[in-house]
Amino acid sequence: MKTFKQHHALLLAAVLGVACAGDPTKAPVPAESLAVIDTATLMRHIRVLGADSLLGRGPGTAGEDKTAAYVEAQFMAMRLKPGNPDGSYTQKVPLVGITVTNSPTLTFAAGGKSATLKWRDDFVAWTKHVAPTAALAKSELVFVGYGVEAPEYGWDDFKGVDLTGKTMVVLVNDPPVADTAVFGGPRMTYYGRWTYKFEQGMKHKAAGVLIVHETAPAGYPFTVVQGKTAEQFDLVTADKNMGRSEVEGWITLDRAKALFAMGGQDFDALKAKAATKEFAPVPLGVTASIELRNTLRTVDSRNFVGLIEGSDRTLRKEFVIYNAHWDHFGVGAKVNGDSIYNGASDNATGVAGLLDLAKAFMAAKVKPLRSILFVAVTSEEQGLLGSQYYATNPLYPLNKTLAIINLDGLNTWGRTSDVVVMGYGASDLDDYAKAAAAEQGNRILRPDAEPEKGYYYRSDHFNFAKVGVPAFYPGAGITFVGKDSTFGMRTRADYVANDYHKPSDDIKPTWDLSGAAQDLQFDFAIGFRVANAGKFPEWKPGSEFKAIREKSLAPKP
Repeated sequence: MKTFKQHHALLLAAVLGVACAGDPTKAPVPAESLAVIDTATLMRHIRVLGADSLLGRGPGTAGEDKTAAYVEAQFMAMRLKPGNPDGSYTQKVPLVGITVTNSPTLTFAAGGKSATLKWRDDFVAWTKHVAPTAALAKSELVFVGYGVEAPEYGWDDFKGVDLTGKTMVVLVNDPPVADTAVFGGPRMTYYGRWTYKFEQGMKHKAAGVLIVHETAPAGYPFTVVQGKTAEQFDLVTADKNMGRSEVEGWITLDRAKALFAMGGQDFDALKAKAATKEFAPVPLGVTASIELRNTLRTVDSRNFVGLIEGSDRTLRKEFVIYNAHWDHFGVGAKVNGDSIYNGASDNATGVAGLLDLAKAFMAAKVKPLRSILFVAVTSEEQGLLGSQYYATNPLYPLNKTLAIINLDGLNTWGRTSDVVVMGYGASDLDDYAKAAAAEQGNRILRPDAEPEKGYYYRSDHFNFAKVGVPAFYPGAGITFVGKDSTFGMRTRADYVANDYHKPSDDIKPTWDLSGAAQDLQFDFAIGFRVANAGKFPEWKPGSEFKAIREKSLAPKP
């Protein structure tokens, strides 16, 4: 009996015929499509999406309504079909918004002494419980190192400790071990992500979770964390998130060191021990107390979805997805007199790119065999919520979805002689990328220049990867044409330090979108060829997502 893959290959061979006889990664790409990807159109979209009038594109605000009106109008003007099978351009995403209304203090106490931490300056905390209040009352603090349980590496930071009712203090990122076979060497894995730390708190029934912020391991300064003092969103769940820890948050490094000293411990010494498999949780002999008062609201936010149907009657039921998140932080705390978090780079550029790619596919004289879905998702900045909702409530079967290509922060600094791929080496999509890069003047394909920051786990494609869909996340190159060799990394570092998740993320007079157009032509070539390929892209051997995909593609008994 033939397997599902064999049946699928025979069907494709019949449909594609001679066209697929060669290397699918190098099949012809329509020149007319590449020609319409231009900087002027990109800037026109960015000026609208990054304008003050859109109020920072906050979910559940007038800014969302204005963003919806613009994106849907562009879909209609290009004659994209509604992407939702219900005939609309939207997928509703039910969210709950929780805002801390008081200015809480976090109090540490030990041996008759106490220390009070100041809201925003020393710590940031919230609750995902859908409840008017949340509190810790003299909750015992336990240091759990990096909070990692990775049986494949023989690693367990918990060693059976009972954290019920206690608050775990945890380090961000992965344990920094010398063995490159463990935790991917310098590359951050999902074990290092802050979301994983909070998931561990929930798993171990901890009352609270406090992550120690360090700029280098986190990948951003504490000012980014301070943005979380605004309204926090989460997906609506049946248990109103009561299974999560009561309080989640971050504390500064200085306050963490003082906390450890209060308990008679040395922070640096315990951090060093936490980098070994032998580490075991350390009770700090200190308690934590805090009370959060909240306002609550439910919101039907939206993913925006446009569709170009494939030209083949059978294969049009299979999909390639281009994704970008449309949201940013709305209106928040003032910084240098500005309270609108425009997110011009993050991610008005990505949505502009999504629209330009849709225009390019519509310009093709011969449409691809499979369908192309353009998805602008909500609430990425709140923890990848819009993509999580789509991945768990897909509009089209995931086992019919060949790939997702994610656009998150396009290159605004000019053309490059290279392309950076987050998670390089993960899937067959890299083979398509190599061919596309070679055709652009032999551009070099590079792995992530900063793997320790875990970018592959920090954007929307990751939710699709978690359910098995091959996910491709291209980033800006680092070698800029006509610039010195340090320009790329210096410029990226400057953006992260001064503009990332701040009101100053506006259009700059120095922007050069020629690099964004170059990258979008690269992205187009990948997606167009996958949509015409003779087989599904696969995860490479050793990928943590390979078994998930194989299971989803296996024939049902």
